[in-house]
Amino acid sequence: MKNSRTLTCCNQKSTLDILSQLKVHIQITDNPYGLKLEELFEMAARMNKKRSFLFVSKLLGKHIPINPATGLATGLLLANRYMEAVYDKEIGKKEEWLSYLSGEHKVIDDSPFIGEGINPVIIGFAETATALGHAFYQSFTQADFFHTTREILKSQTSVINFEEEHSHATSHRSYIPEVLLDNSREIILVDDEMTTGKTAINIIRSIQEKYPRTTYSVVSILDWRSDDHKKQFALLEQELGIRIKAVSLLSGTIEVDGAPEPGNQQITDYNQSQVTPFIEEIYLEEIFPQELEGVEQVSVTLDGVEKSIPYMRETGRFGLHATENASIHLRLETIAEELNQSRTGLNTLCLGTGEFMYIPMKIASMMGDGVSYHSTTRSPIYTLNQKDYGAKFGLSFPNPDDQQIAQFVYNIPPKEYDEIFVFFERAITKEKLAPFLAELEKTETPNVKIVYFKGGKP
Repeated sequence: MKNSRTLTCCNQKSTLDILSQLKVHIQITDNPYGLKLEELFEMAARMNKKRSFLFVSKLLGKHIPINPATGLATGLLLANRYMEAVYDKEIGKKEEWLSYLSGEHKVIDDSPFIGEGINPVIIGFAETATALGHAFYQSFTQADFFHTTREILKSQTSVINFEEEHSHATSHRSYIPEVLLDNSREIILVDDEMTTGKTAINIIRSIQEKYPRTTYSVVSILDWRSDDHKKQFALLEQELGIRIKAVSLLSGTIEVDGAPEPGNQQITDYNQSQVTPFIEEIYLEEIFPQELEGVEQVSVTLDGVEKSIPYMRETGRFGLHATENASIHLRLETIAEELNQSRTGLNTLCLGTGEFMYIPMKIASMMGDGVSYHSTTRSPIYTLNQKDYGAKFGLSFPNPDDQQIAQFVYNIPPKEYDEIFVFFERAITKEKLAPFLAELEKTETPNVKIVYFKGGKP
């Protein structure tokens, strides 16, 4: 495929307006793949005093629906950039993966392409980068992977903990076998965006205190660190006697003027729905009892019946090794075939929930044409149905898994989809699911299928 992109693009300046109340001034300093800002993200205003703006990614499938192959290709492209920056090695498939960013393909070959003794420990950051980290990890024939989690599992010990100060939910935990970190291997941290780099610094300090090593890489789609922030990385290297390599698809600096004013927002709301959706529940553990492994039995009450339901091991929350990937993908392909048979429309949305992103994204990529993917989130964002704004519609509801946590889903316009598949890692009571379903009803989607991976019918 012939490349029409500019391979170097530096000192490009842009000013992005948010709700006529914030301006984000961007200066691009490195753009090795000639990416355009408009194909990477839209801007939105966050309901967060620590950080008032959000780069709403068009590649992650977190806030904006995407072709699921785009999310998978982004992980491959980031791995390709890692090989170029760290090993000075060209893979030769960059143009193919770049084409997925503009939706040229539906089916993607995400077979591993990084071997030759490269054997890192890869860590994806919850919740936004769980799927990105997992997709990045798919590129390696030898690697271990886990993603951090905001979940509190009382019977499990978190091996490392760290904070993400600017986030809406700050504490990260890591429920993994200690052997994954008790070694001298390179650690690769995967996040969608670095603004200050503080989160990476926090986890490196946490790891280095218990499991010291010499080499870290931090990979992200966007890197907005200032010179002062980069200096903090250099100082940390000197202090701890380590090397940190930063790799990104696009880097630059940002300056922000203004702030959103609570109570002075034009909030988009849905009209009164005239559609009552048909709700169907699909219990995959009953259809495929041998397909998915369970970890960490947790007691829950489902419609008056006490049940012990495990989390899934295949998510990566508890650690995975690259030699398992082919087998896992075959099992997910079997599940995708089953779900594709239950489709009732041509335009389908597959919706992951919270940290449970990669498995639904991978399945969605194998469910045929007309399938989009995105996920629920913890991030509260101002909504406005305006061109080029990153959160045009929004639904708000208590997290069915934990009623104390607010969750949101954005950018599902009314009557946009024939059906929505909602993917939950573990079965949930009808009572706890009801507020979410009531919000989904606003989208006027005629069919909603709730897919539970672990736990059977009550």
